[in-house]
Amino acid sequence: MVNIDYAKASFRDFENIPGIDVMERAGEFQLFLDYLSVNGHLNYRIESLSGCAPEMDLLLPGKSIAQKCACFVSNDYLGFTQHPAIKVALQDAIEKFGSGAGASPAIGGHFVYHQQLEDRIAKFFKKKSAILYTTGYTANSATLQCLLQKEDIAIIDMAVHASVYEGCQLTNVKTFLHNNMEALELALKHAQHTFRTKMVIIDGVYSQDGDLATMDRIAELTHHYGAYLVVDDAHGTGVVGKTGRGAIEEYDLFDKVDIVTGTFSKAFAHIGGYVVADTKLINFLKYQSKQHLFSTTATPTTLGILKAMDLLDEEPFWKDRLWENVNYLKDGLLGMGLDIGTTASAIIPVKIGDIGKTLEAGKQLLNAGVYANPIMYPAVSKKNARVRLNIMATHTKEHLDKLLNAFEDVNKKLSISKT
Repeated sequence: MVNIDYAKASFRDFENIPGIDVMERAGEFQLFLDYLSVNGHLNYRIESLSGCAPEMDLLLPGKSIAQKCACFVSNDYLGFTQHPAIKVALQDAIEKFGSGAGASPAIGGHFVYHQQLEDRIAKFFKKKSAILYTTGYTANSATLQCLLQKEDIAIIDMAVHASVYEGCQLTNVKTFLHNNMEALELALKHAQHTFRTKMVIIDGVYSQDGDLATMDRIAELTHHYGAYLVVDDAHGTGVVGKTGRGAIEEYDLFDKVDIVTGTFSKAFAHIGGYVVADTKLINFLKYQSKQHLFSTTATPTTLGILKAMDLLDEEPFWKDRLWENVNYLKDGLLGMGLDIGTTASAIIPVKIGDIGKTLEAGKQLLNAGVYANPIMYPAVSKKNARVRLNIMATHTKEHLDKLLNAFEDVNKKLSISKT
């Protein structure tokens, strides 16, 4: 007998239901999706008929005609997916190299554009070597699976990305409260003489709260207790730091971070992941990390990433525009008394708490022509549901005002402000 209260349920409740097999579990989950759909709360996997942009043509549930919406769901922070120079670079790459790489890196799939990108991303983070993966998720999961075994330990901030948790399934894991230095130091003390390899794993910018790691203190503690520091700065790269080198640049800790991981799918407007570290470690990964060694390499359109990296330095005004938008929107949301936490990036969470209210807020925003993501457990804790906003340099003031006006109406109907 399955007894799940759909009004309070999340996707996690259906991962493993005791006493029923996978097909029955899928059936129960389908009933939950149907419940969300009937109530207008299934605003996930919405089909877009136009490209990634601050305004998109969406085919909303139950509709046959596309609706133009202001969109705050994209990690394309600098708007580079639509940059004319990057489009030209992609077209030129296909014309010269074709549509695919055709093989894994060790046996014929390593091309000049892969090497160029490895060299550039390593230099970007002031290190010697880098390895490429087909996704940022894989960069974390595959690397950690390769480096950490049953004799080792991963000490991770509880707010890190799901890919880190997956990558640590083969090793010992100790989580510490988000940005809590006392908890981190206690974990390091206990692990110091017990485990062979000790890695502290954090994000530079955290994907749900948009806040920064307390990286200076974390680096100090990590090395004091003989551990290595791993930083995934997927959401900080291109956004934070004087020249967009991320949270590591913000703290000026390039020489204190042992391993940098990240993705090309956000500010660099493409797809793929990378790990940057000491040459010996990178060479080890190139021949020992199975997901790298046995996966076909990225397509020639990789050259578009190199152009995006050029533009980050050549056209710094995109980052400036992004921060003008971030600050404008933060001021407006705070002026309504909404809780946006301690964000210090282009991710702004509007914290609501109650799952039902959060899903209803998402519905009302969509009805107002604003597409934003309701986020609930397990992405965040059960009492910490929120609508997450991703801001772009190419959002106009009209887009931002449309969002603020929609939130004002939502607040009147649902009383989501903290005041």
